[in-house]
Amino acid sequence: MPMRSGRLERRTRLAVPIRISSLKEPSAGERSTTENICSLGIRVLVRHARKLNERLLIKSADGELQTDARVVYCERLLDGRFALGLEFHGEVTSWLKKSMGYGD
Repeated sequence: MPMRSGRLERRTRLAVPIRISSLKEPSAGERSTTENICSLGIRVLVRHARKLNERLLIKSADGELQTDARVVYCERLLDGRFALGLEFHGEVTSWLKKSMGYGD
C-alpha cells in the first residue's frame, strides 16, 4: 500500500488575529494572523523562528478562544518572517466554529 503524502484535510483560507506564546513562557508572546485553518491545525506567519515539536499556546486576539498546538514545520520566508505549521492538540471544534463565525 503506498504511503499517503500531503494534507489529510483541506484547509480554509481564513485570517483570524491570534497571539502565540510558548507553554513554558506564556507571557512572552507574539501577535499574528492565521493564513489558513482546518480542524487539525493552522498556518501562521511570525517574526521569530520556532523549534520543531515546540508546544505553543494559541489564543484569539480577544482572549475568548484558546488551544495548544505543536510546531510541525517552521519555514523561513524571503521577507525574513517564518511560516509555522501548527498541529492542534485537544478539543478545537468550538475554537474553529467561533473563529469561522458559526457559533456553538
